Amino acid sequence: NKLKKSVGYTNESEIDDRIRSIEWTMSTESVSLKQEKEYLKEISELKKRRPQVAKVKGMETSLASRDIGGNLKEQIGSINEEMALYRDGKRQVQEKMSALMDSRKEQMGDLPQIMEQRDGLGKKVAELVQERNALRDEFRQQERNYNQHLREVRDKRQAKAIEERNERQKEWNQQKLVRAAEKLDEQPFVCEMTLIEQTMAFCKTFTATRQTDATEDKKETAHTNPEGSEVLIRKEDREEEFFFVPTAKKKSKSKSKGAKEGGSTKPIKHNAVTFKLFDDLKLDAPITTDDIPGLLEKLEEQLESYNVKVKKWSEKREEMKRRILEDGILPDEEEKKEAEVEAEVEVEAEAEAEKKE
Repeated sequence: NKLKKSVGYTNESEIDDRIRSIEWTMSTESVSLKQEKEYLKEISELKKRRPQVAKVKGMETSLASRDIGGNLKEQIGSINEEMALYRDGKRQVQEKMSALMDSRKEQMGDLPQIMEQRDGLGKKVAELVQERNALRDEFRQQERNYNQHLREVRDKRQAKAIEERNERQKEWNQQKLVRAAEKLDEQPFVCEMTLIEQTMAFCKTFTATRQTDATEDKKETAHTNPEGSEVLIRKEDREEEFFFVPTAKKKSKSKSKGAKEGGSTKPIKHNAVTFKLFDDLKLDAPITTDDIPGLLEKLEEQLESYNVKVKKWSEKREEMKRRILEDGILPDEEEKKEAEVEAEVEVEAEAEAEKKE
């Protein structure tokens, strides 16, 4: 009765009619979303109740066909006979099962003993595996300890090498300072001054030849020949006598003689070495002897400027030595610092000038 009430329908046709009516309403009428959801939920519940209706009908038919007033003893007897048949069948099955087990044992022979041996060997293998794992763990632990020891030895060796390298670097720096201090004993502008002096000597060779050509005196030869002898006069001192007065003069000889006697400008021949010499001094190589005096003045100015630098260097040499050996400041580093300071000062001055503008 409770199941019948929970279902609410007596047959399946009623459920089908209700489902069709809901579907007709949804297809022909405009319903809200909420109501449509309720209709769909009701359809799903009706479909679930359909098998329950069939179950209720089956239960009703079984109750209607039940014979309540029959002989119970006869029913019990028939049930006992059926139970005896089942027991007999069970016994027969057990006999067949035992026969099959015996035949299986005969077929297997010594297999149970082999299986026992297999199980024993499996246990021994498991024990050996555990022992191997223990040995492997111990070996790995020892290996880790050994690697740790090697790492410590390597770190100590590395620290010692770093310390030795620092000591060598310190000694090298000290030697470098000593060499830099000893280098101050050498005059720093020797090459430049030597080059200027060599160039001046090269230029003075041309001025010396000009002076010697201009101031050369003619020397008379004293003759100590006996009386009555004659001496030939030099060709250039002879007075030529002609039967006819000459109408033309020797042009080439007269011109060349005039050029030589006048002592005019002479060209200077250069090679790659002399050009390189003047290029190092940042001066133009002289083309003629007239360029020599001005070039000598420029060379003397350069030599004087280097002499001034040498004088300043000689005054600062002892102080620079002291700063190198005591303070460890090299001249190159000091010059770089001074250049940086000067550059910063120039930048600040330019910035101030831009602000004022």
